Amino acid sequence: MSNHVSLRHLRCFVAVARSGSFTAAAARLYMTQSSLTHVIQQFEEAVGVKLFDRSTRRVSMTEEAERYLAEAEQMVKRFDASIADLKAFASVQRGHLHIAAAASMIDYYLYKVIELFREQFPQITVSIRDAGAQQVEQLVAEGAIDFAVASRHRGLEDLLYTPLLADRYGVLVAAGDPLARSSAPLAWSELGPERYIGFSADTGIDSFLRKHARGFRQREGHRNEASSTTSLFSLLKSAGNYSVVPALTVQHGYAHKLHFRPLKSPQLMREICLISRRLRSLSPGAEAFLALLRQVLRDTPVPPHTRIAASAPSGKVNPS
Repeated sequence: MSNHVSLRHLRCFVAVARSGSFTAAAARLYMTQSSLTHVIQQFEEAVGVKLFDRSTRRVSMTEEAERYLAEAEQMVKRFDASIADLKAFASVQRGHLHIAAAASMIDYYLYKVIELFREQFPQITVSIRDAGAQQVEQLVAEGAIDFAVASRHRGLEDLLYTPLLADRYGVLVAAGDPLARSSAPLAWSELGPERYIGFSADTGIDSFLRKHARGFRQREGHRNEASSTTSLFSLLKSAGNYSVVPALTVQHGYAHKLHFRPLKSPQLMREICLISRRLRSLSPGAEAFLALLRQVLRDTPVPPHTRIAASAPSGKVNPS
């Protein structure tokens, strides 16, 4: 960046661009309107480009400004995230953790971690989000959350994916369904398109099936969909409906009336990872939370059709 352009110039540019008003942007930035106008003029002179067309009622961006806005916003967000990291790193005794996780991980593992964490670090609060895999990656990349425990969606270059566990894909049906009469592995080719309930495109499950279950035609075309496993459980109450989910999903309390059969030919596994930003240090609080997560992974019996990843501590494995 030019020596004549600072982060202050970028913040002012973004504020005016998003509000469409020097008056509103100045109020948001706690500046006088004349000071804000001066900063924007400095920016325009430094880069040699006019950024705004001004009228008596409205301020509009020039074509050059519209092209540059997204990049300017990213630089401001990255700077703010790095400062937040630095502040969070200062103390493990106080603060707040922002985490996102797959619903199945929250229900089987993370609630135990949070209980232990609250006992050991009562001054650190935790917010946990159950979001789609696509949104999770974006939240981590933008620094809106400290880390995530979820499956890979797009595999962003700025993110680091550390495998924690893997669970096998299978069919989930109501207990009274004909498919529930056996627990033996079921071939993908035995599944018909009728009554199949899929997942929305922003979820990790749908992304995985598109990449790895290419012969599974039910994932394409007209179908019923759920945006989360929570809504899926309600849709599966009626016999005849079925879905394809990873094995850890059935450990959720709402799934106790449903039946799971692993799939074969091919046997597919979901990988749950610790998702963090590459080249970014975690705060002491986040490191303490992850240490407890590793402890819980080590000490908790592993459900059927699930295995701990080689990069994580091994647990007491039940037969699959």
